[in-house]
Amino acid sequence: MNDDLMIFSGTASTDLTRSICEYLEVPVRKSICRTFSDGNTFVQVGENVRGRNVFIVQSTIHPTNDKFMELLFWIDAFKRASAASVTAVIPYFSYGKGDKKDEPRVSIRARVCADALESVGCDRVVTMDLHSPQIQGFFHIPVDNLFGLKTLGAQIIGDGVKNLVVVAADTGFAEEARQFAHYLNVSVAISVKKRERHDEKAEITDIIGDVKGKTAIVVDDFVISGSTLIENAHSLREKGASRVMAAITHGVFAHGTMAKIEASALDTLYVTDSVENRPEAVTDRVKVVSVASCFGEAIQRISRLESVSDMFLK
Repeated sequence: MNDDLMIFSGTASTDLTRSICEYLEVPVRKSICRTFSDGNTFVQVGENVRGRNVFIVQSTIHPTNDKFMELLFWIDAFKRASAASVTAVIPYFSYGKGDKKDEPRVSIRARVCADALESVGCDRVVTMDLHSPQIQGFFHIPVDNLFGLKTLGAQIIGDGVKNLVVVAADTGFAEEARQFAHYLNVSVAISVKKRERHDEKAEITDIIGDVKGKTAIVVDDFVISGSTLIENAHSLREKGASRVMAAITHGVFAHGTMAKIEASALDTLYVTDSVENRPEAVTDRVKVVSVASCFGEAIQRISRLESVSDMFLK
């Protein structure tokens, strides 16, 4: 047991924190979080953290703003309790989608969140499959961006899925899909989509690559409403894919998504447990794969001043 590790849980990631601590054979440290009748959030550290290196695990989702504010309060509380350092472990960084100013008069929300985390004293961020890796440049502190697809790939291999082709959900995810295909030692295809509005729905215009007679694995960083994924599955079937599956790191799943997935051409959807406080339970068609060992290993390496990137070297 490593008694030096002090790992705390935010209310959005209690199950994942427990699994991380089980992997590391350490206890989840004591803390209190309350929400008052007017919506105010109250947090209190339940143990002495003076001079200690602290890790707080909190995904920022469902409801996003509340969970992000709670994370800021935790970091502030640790700093005011004289922690030597505070590492924010954010399995799913929701505002990673707001990574650029692509329209007039809009906020670069990911940058605002980065500034807020730094302003309350965050010393390091550990996250997984950021929507855009360049978001790491928004921070003046170290950011470790872990790769969830490797864990999902290991599960797919373990399940014995054969005759695969990896399909990038869009051109923007083509490089990640190529790396995933290399890991599985299979070919890669790309779905071409067009998005005209902010309604989370995109039109699939073409599939580049050969998918006929194969099991197509659609890969992406997150799924919310499932509309684009379902359209992808339909297009792949039309192109001759014998089965359609998906491996998506963050299963955000808005209310009503499960019913749409159940009625779709999608056979199996692999997601990680980076998001756990969803508005509705997942169905049997969704297979949740734990990334606790991945985060646990990263936390242990950080605490020992070892390389985190070495975890993902080929």
